[in-house]
Amino acid sequence: MNVETVLATKDDIDTAIARYYGFSKTLKSLGIEVKEEKKEEEKFYEELIRDPEDDTNASPIIQLVNQILLTAVKSEASDIHIDPTDIEFKIRYRIDGVLGTERTLPKVILPKLISRIKVMSHMDITDTRKPQDGRIKTIIEGRPIDLRISTLPTVRGEKAVMRVLDLSRDNKGLDRLGLNKFDRKIFEKLIARPNGILLVSGPTGSGKTTSLYAALDQLNADDVNIITVEDPVEIELEGINQVNVNRDIDFTFANALRSILRQDPNIIMVGEIRDTETAEIAVKSSLTGHLVLSTIHTNSAIKTITRLIDMGIDAFLVASSLSGVVAQRLVRVVCNECATDETPSKSEQEVLDRHNVKLETVKHAHGCEHCNNKGYKGRTAIFEILDVNEEIVQLVSNRAPEHEILKQARKDGMTLLFDAGLEKVKQGITTMDEIMRISLD
Repeated sequence: MNVETVLATKDDIDTAIARYYGFSKTLKSLGIEVKEEKKEEEKFYEELIRDPEDDTNASPIIQLVNQILLTAVKSEASDIHIDPTDIEFKIRYRIDGVLGTERTLPKVILPKLISRIKVMSHMDITDTRKPQDGRIKTIIEGRPIDLRISTLPTVRGEKAVMRVLDLSRDNKGLDRLGLNKFDRKIFEKLIARPNGILLVSGPTGSGKTTSLYAALDQLNADDVNIITVEDPVEIELEGINQVNVNRDIDFTFANALRSILRQDPNIIMVGEIRDTETAEIAVKSSLTGHLVLSTIHTNSAIKTITRLIDMGIDAFLVASSLSGVVAQRLVRVVCNECATDETPSKSEQEVLDRHNVKLETVKHAHGCEHCNNKGYKGRTAIFEILDVNEEIVQLVSNRAPEHEILKQARKDGMTLLFDAGLEKVKQGITTMDEIMRISLD
C-alpha cells in the first residue's frame, strides 16, 4: 500500500483513540462483542458486571461510565442522554445544541449503568420508581467538571441525563457573549441601573445563565452586596453569595427571596421566575431599591411582558418595575475549514429580500474531520434586547396589545432575533439554515 503522510495535533489523535478504541476495549471487558454492523451477540452479561458500589477502577461498568464522561468532555458535549428502548439503550450527546447518537448498547447492562451513576451522584439506588436529581464534581483530563444528574422512570426503563459543566472554561465577562456594539451599550446601561428587574428569556439551553453570570461578573465589586438563589448553583463566583434552593425542606425561590431581603442586598439574582409568588416578590424587591436579575421561559422579549401579566402581576407594576428584557438563542458557528461561499438558494433569497438584506453569497456548511463532519464547530449567541423606556411603560400600563409594543420597540431601535441572526450570516459566522432552525421569522 502507498503511505500518505499527514499532520495531526496531539489532541486530535487522543480524541480519535478515546472515541474509536476506548469504548470497544471497555465493552469487550463487559462481554460485548462490537461488530461492524453494530449488532451485539445475545449473552448474559450481568455476571460480568461487578457491584456498582465497588469503586475499584477494575470494574468494567465503572470503566464504561468513565469512558462515557471522557468522550463527552473531549467532544465538548453539553448534555449526555442515556435513553432506553425495547431491547437496547442509546448513549447520545448534545454537541453545539444538536443531539446525536454515539453508541447503542444491549439493555441488560442498563440497570447497572444507572446504578453506578446514582452511586456517584449520591442518589438512592434502590428507588427506581421516582425521578431523582444529583450532582457529581470530578476531574477529567485535568479539567474540573461539574455534572448535574437527572433520572426519570419511563415505561422502557430509567432514563438519565447528565448536564456537563466544564468549570475550566471562561464563562465570565461580557466580551464572550457576542453582543454587537449597540446591544452591548444597552445591556451595560440596564445592569448599571440601581433598581428594577432585568429578565433574560429563551428556551432551555439558550445560554441565559451564562449571560446572567457575565452580568454579575461585571457588577461584582467591594461596594455592593450580591446574592444569588439558584437551582442549583452552576458556577461558583468569588465575592458573590450564592444560595441553593432545597424543595425537600420547602426552601423555594420565593422563601429564599424573603430571607435574602433581610441580608441587605444591592443586587439579587434569581435562577428562574417560574411561579406567581416568586414574580411578586421579585417585583416588590425591585420597587424597594434592589436590582433583580432573573430568567424566564418565553419566546421573545415582548412576550415576556405578556407572560408576567398572565402570571397575575398587575400591568402597572410590570411597567414600573421592569427595566428590560433580553431574549436570546444560541446559533452554531460554521466550520471555517469546510464552509464554502455560495449563491443564496431561491428560498434563502426570498428571506433576504423580505428583510431587505443584500448578499451576493452566503456560507454553506458541509462537514470535515475538523468539525466531526457536522459542518459547524462552536456556538455564539444572538440577542433581542428590549429597553423599557417611558413610551413602553405607558403602553404596558395601558395593556396595549403586543404588536403595538413591538412597533414602538422597533421604532426605538430594538433588533429582533431573526434580524440579529441575519447579521451573523452577513458576517459569515453562521448559515441561513441555522438561523431558520433556531429563530422565529
